[in-house]
Amino acid sequence: NFNLSVAVKYTPKSRCFAKSTAEDQISDSETRDDSSVVDFDEREIASNVKVDHYSGNDVPKVNSPPPSPLGIPEPVYQVVEVKSDGMVSTKTINRRNLLKTSGLRPRDIRSVDPSLWLTNSMPSLLVREHAILLNLGSLRAIVMQERVLIFNYNRRGGKAFIDSLLPRLKSVNTNGVLSMPFVLEVVEAALVSRIQRYEQRMMEIEPRVQSLLEVLPNRLTGDILEQLRTSKQTLVELGSRAGDLRQMLLDLLEDTQELRRICIMGRNCTVDRITHSLECSVPLDKDIAEAEEEEIEMLLENYLQRCESIHGQAERLLDSAKEMEDSIAVNLSSRRLEVSKVELLLQVGTFCVAIGALIAGIFGMNLRSYLEEHVFAFWTTTAGIMIGIVVGFYLMYVYLKKRKIL
Repeated sequence: NFNLSVAVKYTPKSRCFAKSTAEDQISDSETRDDSSVVDFDEREIASNVKVDHYSGNDVPKVNSPPPSPLGIPEPVYQVVEVKSDGMVSTKTINRRNLLKTSGLRPRDIRSVDPSLWLTNSMPSLLVREHAILLNLGSLRAIVMQERVLIFNYNRRGGKAFIDSLLPRLKSVNTNGVLSMPFVLEVVEAALVSRIQRYEQRMMEIEPRVQSLLEVLPNRLTGDILEQLRTSKQTLVELGSRAGDLRQMLLDLLEDTQELRRICIMGRNCTVDRITHSLECSVPLDKDIAEAEEEEIEMLLENYLQRCESIHGQAERLLDSAKEMEDSIAVNLSSRRLEVSKVELLLQVGTFCVAIGALIAGIFGMNLRSYLEEHVFAFWTTTAGIMIGIVVGFYLMYVYLKKRKIL
């Protein structure tokens, strides 16, 4: 007879997924598909625990993941991996393995960390020795020489990027290789997906704004004014995002060293820090890198022009909306002025009538005035009061006109 006992110890890992915010208030309000999230805690527990059959007082061997040196749960990311051959897979990877496989530093990961959404809201393209970090709003990815890791793949930006990238990877030439390096294909697909999204939103908002500008300011209803307000808010957001992306592309085009670091990725080349010249051990690599540099510049300039067009169009529509708001404000001020004039005339008339009522009240006192003995005294007094009211109103009107109050 012997007792069988198993001691199992494991360290749970925390999940770190993307958290959506109020954008994509123009419009990137998406929810994560819960069915696509893999329950990786149980999988890791099963893979890290090894139980051997034993008898007596033997102790089973348990393999548990090493804890963090500071006792802090290590972030775990769920990403989609797309390889250069078009293979797509969902992976769960912790920060330590991500840093090890990509050759990045912890401060580099912060720029694409989905949990730091508000901190890293500005678009950025950071070039490192072995990877490129893309942060384009809801699209966050790490691009390496033969694969790309996509965060937030369940959001609209991530889905649009995958839909744009996969057809590019399938279009190969007769030699079975990509027409452009994999890194450039990924960067272009990211820019295409983001700029096409902005262009689509511009195509949706422009007819709406034009129709509002046609009916205003003749139809000043609450519904029309609310549509103008929401359209203006959308234009402000769209113009701001397009402007941020335009500034990122402009800064990248002006940084020759960053462009050349993209070209030499995966090659035995270096960029001189002072002269920014390419130095390669193989002359052919230098020629190819220089040719790719020109191609990258043309590529970025093309998307820079498209961003500039979207930003300029949004600013133009926004200026038209602001001018319409000014026109509406002037129209409303004119109407308020007319109402004020009518109120002033009514107050003047009320004042004159009050004077007449005062005179009538004086005659209504139970005191002898000896006018009641005359037959026509009542009619004479009444006519005098009415004439006095009219004359008083006319004199007040002439005075207000002379002072340009009316």
